[in-house]
Amino acid sequence: MTEALADNLSTETSDLQTSWLARGKKVLMNTYSSFPVVIVNGKGSYVEDVNGKKYLDFVAGIAVNSLGHCDDDYVKAVSEQLAKLIHCSNLYLNTPNIELAETLIEGSAFDRVFFCNSGAEAIEGSIKLSRKYAKETKGEKCTKILSMTNSFHGRTYGALSATGQTKYHNGFQPMVPEMQTVHFNDFESLATIDFDTVAAIIIEPIQGEGGVHPADQGFLKKIRDLCTDENIVLIFDEIQCGVGRTGKFFAHENLGLAPDIVALAKGLGGGFPIGAFLATEKIASAFKNGDHGTTFGGNPLACTAALTCVNKIKQPSFLQMVHKRGQLLHSLLKELQNEHAAIKDVRGSGLMIGIELDQPVKNVIGACLENGLLLVGAGEKVIRMLPPLTVSDDEIRSAVNIFSNAVATSCRIEQVL
Repeated sequence: MTEALADNLSTETSDLQTSWLARGKKVLMNTYSSFPVVIVNGKGSYVEDVNGKKYLDFVAGIAVNSLGHCDDDYVKAVSEQLAKLIHCSNLYLNTPNIELAETLIEGSAFDRVFFCNSGAEAIEGSIKLSRKYAKETKGEKCTKILSMTNSFHGRTYGALSATGQTKYHNGFQPMVPEMQTVHFNDFESLATIDFDTVAAIIIEPIQGEGGVHPADQGFLKKIRDLCTDENIVLIFDEIQCGVGRTGKFFAHENLGLAPDIVALAKGLGGGFPIGAFLATEKIASAFKNGDHGTTFGGNPLACTAALTCVNKIKQPSFLQMVHKRGQLLHSLLKELQNEHAAIKDVRGSGLMIGIELDQPVKNVIGACLENGLLLVGAGEKVIRMLPPLTVSDDEIRSAVNIFSNAVATSCRIEQVL
């Protein structure tokens, strides 16, 4: 968003919002280019700022609020658990933890679950498990992790080192060793790799932050066959594209193949922090007592929140609804592409859509914000639409209408300037 737009929005805010913005700026670390909006309430697909202005939320916490804001069943389940047991540590088992693991595994390609607190932690754990398995089965020198160009896997050191975008590495080198990037959707880029040294290959079935780029099914099939033949662990990062967002519970169900490990987070907890990685018995057995752990991971409160989400999202009727509404959103945006020359591409799956423009997107996102629609970028020229999975047809049409007007106005201004 331009400074001029930010200043304009700021002058329209009340003294209350201005005060909160000033307080936040004074005490919070300068790591986010936040919009001049302070959110206080949410219900369904809408949020409300301290001024009482409502916004149609097509960010959904960056694909987190899978059931929308303050779903009645979700609030009831979490409130009841809050009054019973919040935390007991992994020195003991708890019933929501076990139920959630059972529900995630049921009907999947996986046998074991490890619960953590975030997507980055799920990636860290997946990398650790892969290296442990590889050393046991292929030898001590088998440590390399291959990731893809343009990928994004998180901000902690292992996840950051696996991320295939150097802009995130700047200022933090050296990265974790034995991480190597190969070209996304280009199997030939693996031609010079010594597979005896490769512990794992990590891929997003749909690259999220990198611009909403789906992996080619043929490419993934070749990678799957390679990993099977060479005893390499295949990790799918479904932190953003998993948990129903594509119209299937796991994104890889659309592809007719499965990884050895899948990392989940974001929409898993519906707003409550939780991450997980699921693995086959063959791979999971490499972890022994003491090999990995977390203080808060799998706590009963987080697992209750996630269980409420998973029980709803896994229903065939719910997933079919996501699929149909994804088709509606995609078709409406494709129609806009025919109307606006600035729209170069519309891509994605289900309710994970990327719109590529021929210019930077910050002015369009700012104009949408001004008119009551929240959107998020995915690189300089791509906008993501990630509404709650419970979004209605009318809300989709309303969002597309606001977006269309913003493109028509902002892109025309950009071209004139």
